[in-house]
Amino acid sequence: MSIFTGTFRLQDITIMYFTALAALVLILVASYQAPARAINPLDPSSSPRAPAPPALPMPFHVPLDPRGDLQLAWNVSYATQEVYFELTVAHIQHGVLLGMSDRGELTNADLVVLWDDGAKSYFGDAWSDAEGHVTQDQQQDYQLLDASQTPQGFHLLFNRSFSTCDPRDYLIQDGTVHIIYGLLDRPIASLDRLNLSLIQTGMQRVLMLRPDGPAPSLPPDAQTLEVLAPNVTIPGKETTYWCSVQQLPLNMPRNHIVMYESVITPGNEAIVHHMEVFECSPDIPDVPSYSGPCDDKMKPSKLNSCRHVLAAWAMGAEAFYYPPDAGLPLGGPGSSRFLRLEVHYHNPLLLSGRRDTSGVRLYYTPSLRRYDAGIMELGLVYTPIMAVPPRQRAFDLAGYCNSKCTQAALPPGGIHIFASQLHTHLAGRGVRTVLVRGGVELEVVQEDQHYSTHYQTIRMLRKMVSVLPGDVLVTKCTYNTEDRSGPTVGGFGIMEEMCANYIHYYPRTQLELCKSHVDADYLQKYFSVINRFQGRDQCVCGEAGVTQQFSALHWDPFSGEVLDSLYNNAPISMHCNQSSARLFPGQWDHQPLPEVTSVLQQPLYPCEGGRLNPGN
Repeated sequence: MSIFTGTFRLQDITIMYFTALAALVLILVASYQAPARAINPLDPSSSPRAPAPPALPMPFHVPLDPRGDLQLAWNVSYATQEVYFELTVAHIQHGVLLGMSDRGELTNADLVVLWDDGAKSYFGDAWSDAEGHVTQDQQQDYQLLDASQTPQGFHLLFNRSFSTCDPRDYLIQDGTVHIIYGLLDRPIASLDRLNLSLIQTGMQRVLMLRPDGPAPSLPPDAQTLEVLAPNVTIPGKETTYWCSVQQLPLNMPRNHIVMYESVITPGNEAIVHHMEVFECSPDIPDVPSYSGPCDDKMKPSKLNSCRHVLAAWAMGAEAFYYPPDAGLPLGGPGSSRFLRLEVHYHNPLLLSGRRDTSGVRLYYTPSLRRYDAGIMELGLVYTPIMAVPPRQRAFDLAGYCNSKCTQAALPPGGIHIFASQLHTHLAGRGVRTVLVRGGVELEVVQEDQHYSTHYQTIRMLRKMVSVLPGDVLVTKCTYNTEDRSGPTVGGFGIMEEMCANYIHYYPRTQLELCKSHVDADYLQKYFSVINRFQGRDQCVCGEAGVTQQFSALHWDPFSGEVLDSLYNNAPISMHCNQSSARLFPGQWDHQPLPEVTSVLQQPLYPCEGGRLNPGN
């Protein structure tokens, strides 16, 4: 429900009720000088707690630790711009902490801590410095609502605003949130005696802010297809990508996938990290059976043709629904009978002997919906022409779907984007796609300022984005190469880089790939200029491959800045490709860089007087 309609959902009314109740238990919240009031979390009668309110629904949940002993659940209110957290600890000793940081670091983190000094227990808002030392925050923004022992373990309920306007606090926004957690195994006399580097800690990634609309109902004739791992023995190593092949029923007619959800083997909830289902190329008539590591040298090469995404799930993700008017085609003419399931097992405790049949359950209907949903790839072409210099803290590359391509390929009424999947390799730190109309940024399609390649899932948009013929879509990726001594070129290898956004939209068009790269002739001019500047009499420009030419450069601030200027000003070559991989008719090389006026840089949650301004 929109917060501007003047009405609220029952869920929002419930959440605001809890906010009012929170004021009654502020005595439980620690002040800056010292904890305002000691509480015994195992003895509710020891604190002047308000009567326990009715259970607050917690639709989102994720196990935090590899054993699943710490469980985090949460709810989001866009009406009050707050998140409600429920933390359950199976076995608590002397305290627990939960925090958020930019990349999951223990340093410079926003924390909420429950601790004891051996006699009394305390709860408070805190932060860690660059060495991991903890300090209680002067501005207490986490509000404790409940602390109790339950059959599942020790239970904490608390809330916090998206933005507190406290520079020590993490800004909760769309995209990946890196959660850190820790358990205290001994009393501490005061919070400033705590150093995060000396306790048991871990990290988990979640999408905290989720769409708040009700889930669409399934059609009465919906059927299910489970794409499951074939009773895999999870290897006793930290990271495994396991691939397996499954066939659709013979002569399966055309259907629409309308929803999918994860199926996790009980007991493996904290090990199955993410999963993807791919449809193989219809041009490959037969894909051999396989079940084994995705990087195994004995893996059949035909599995590399299975790249069309049907479903993607990551730990903490809920069921994925298609809009009521659209569905993703499955079966029928022009499709493949073969699917590839890829499961990422994250097993840092090196547990052995675990069997797994996890996977994805697809819900499909033979009653075709009005529109086929499509998947279009935006961003940069996978080519070494686009490269990131070494030792860069934040280097941006942008790929364009220009107005000429959308004019040629989109229907007069345009398309409607309802979800997307962001993608880079290991150096990626942020991805942002914006819609540009008339040379001006109109709205953000999808953004993740704390992106991690280890947390990829299809993300529902809170609001569909309509793209018209003549519009421009710009996808910008930010990379960090501070730990690399040589250039990072674009390509398929994990140590190479990509910049992509796979948008899910309807109605489906023939446009499957709308990407760009800098004009190759201008890149050769760059090599020529830099080589002359660095005193090389002979240039191998044009005689060697692009990767070799990048590697031969001496990388200093000047060569990096000139490359950045080239990428931001030189003409581009467009890949405006049909589903057949053929270009749409037209001239696509030497295209001018689209003009874009940036107007979407204002703060997400403006503050007035140091506090959140609820009117924005």
